[in-house]
Amino acid sequence: MGWFRGRKTRKDSTEGMECASTVTENAFACGNSGSASGNQEALKEQAGSDMVILMENWKRRARRYKVYRVFLGMTLAVSCMSLVGLLYYYVDSSIPSVINVRAGQADSFQLGLPARGEIVSVSDRGSSNIPSEAIDIDLSKSVTLKGAMESSYQMRVKLFGFLTLKDVDIRVIEDQQLIPVGAPIGIYVKTDGVLVVGTGEFQGSDGVSYSPGKYILKSGDYIRSVNGTAVNQKDEFIRLVEESGGSEILLEVERDGEVMEVEITPVQNAAGEYKIGVWVRDNAQGVGTMTYIDSRGNFGALGHGITDVDTSTLMHMEGGTLYQTDIVDIQKGSAGNPGEMTGMIIYSSDRILGEITDNSVQGIFGVCNQKALEMGAREPLPIGLKQEIEEGIAQILCTVDGTARYYDVEITAVHLDHDNVNRGIELTVIDPDLLAVTGGIVQGMSGSPIIQNGKFIGAVTHVLVQDSRKGYGIFIENMLEH
Repeated sequence: MGWFRGRKTRKDSTEGMECASTVTENAFACGNSGSASGNQEALKEQAGSDMVILMENWKRRARRYKVYRVFLGMTLAVSCMSLVGLLYYYVDSSIPSVINVRAGQADSFQLGLPARGEIVSVSDRGSSNIPSEAIDIDLSKSVTLKGAMESSYQMRVKLFGFLTLKDVDIRVIEDQQLIPVGAPIGIYVKTDGVLVVGTGEFQGSDGVSYSPGKYILKSGDYIRSVNGTAVNQKDEFIRLVEESGGSEILLEVERDGEVMEVEITPVQNAAGEYKIGVWVRDNAQGVGTMTYIDSRGNFGALGHGITDVDTSTLMHMEGGTLYQTDIVDIQKGSAGNPGEMTGMIIYSSDRILGEITDNSVQGIFGVCNQKALEMGAREPLPIGLKQEIEEGIAQILCTVDGTARYYDVEITAVHLDHDNVNRGIELTVIDPDLLAVTGGIVQGMSGSPIIQNGKFIGAVTHVLVQDSRKGYGIFIENMLEH
């Protein structure tokens, strides 16, 4: 009994223990149920916070994407505008503002551009039975023009047939033949008035620095008269200033094509002479190349105007003389050094070749005498219009060893409507004989005729300082327009 009682006691204890276990498990289960509810709330809060962060990150990414889209859109728009601008500039510069055709001849050109031209007017110089705006020209194809008489037409060019680009003058000109010369010439030009090169200071009789002309005169001015007395020589100008005795003088001055009057009071310098503190010049000399002689005995030379070395402005010319010259030295051109031909000019009447009557951006022009006409002993050549010029081999005619000879060059580009009238043709000297003597193009060769396919197409004007083999030329038709 005791044994059974003991077992029962153990059983009870066991049951109690089991019950205690059960209670403990229940209590544990109840405890988990309370914690799970709290955890769910925490998870919800955490999920909400995660969602807020996710939304904020999404909004930030969306804003960045929006900024990127705007930036890309702006970049694309700018790129498109740039491409359109470049296309517009390319097409505009590929279409000449003036197209010359020979009277009585059919002249062809091909621009190969997505544009159309429409004749909108006919000049009064010639009669025409063509109604205004009646001719439509496809500029993507070869175009042939023929004029029966000297006249002028205006063609309106439209990109893609609707976007107006520019108006082009079509001029029917007289066909000409020119004698290429290529001989060196000495040039003496007298200024129209006294050219002001610059202003400066000098020490007065009292030891103080003075500059009466400063802020009144400037580089490039032409002084035409002093107190009503015309002046064309610097010595004459200096004398009139000194004779003022320190009294105020009245100067007639031409500046940028306008004539004005200015007043300046000369000051006595340390030597007792009256000055106004300006540097002046009344003439210019140099060496160049004669380009052509026409059928009337007129000449053209240089292919660019004579400019003052200090002011870089085109000199206003009262008159000038052309002299026969001999090349005594050639400084070979190299990278950074364009080289130079040095000529000896003897200012004597028996060496005069002619009279210079015009100094323009296209060159110097005038009338030949018999001595000059004897220099042009070559057969005349027909002129070649700019639309006929091709990239490739051509020749220049110049004198570097005492005799005018043709040398090979390569035309590398033709700019039908270049901003600079003197740089329509790009060329490179390839002749080994000329390269051996000059290194390419040197100063003094300006005006050398350019010949291609038996036609007179232009004249050499400039050399590239970085590479003396390369340079520029002017279209012969531009020279003839002076």
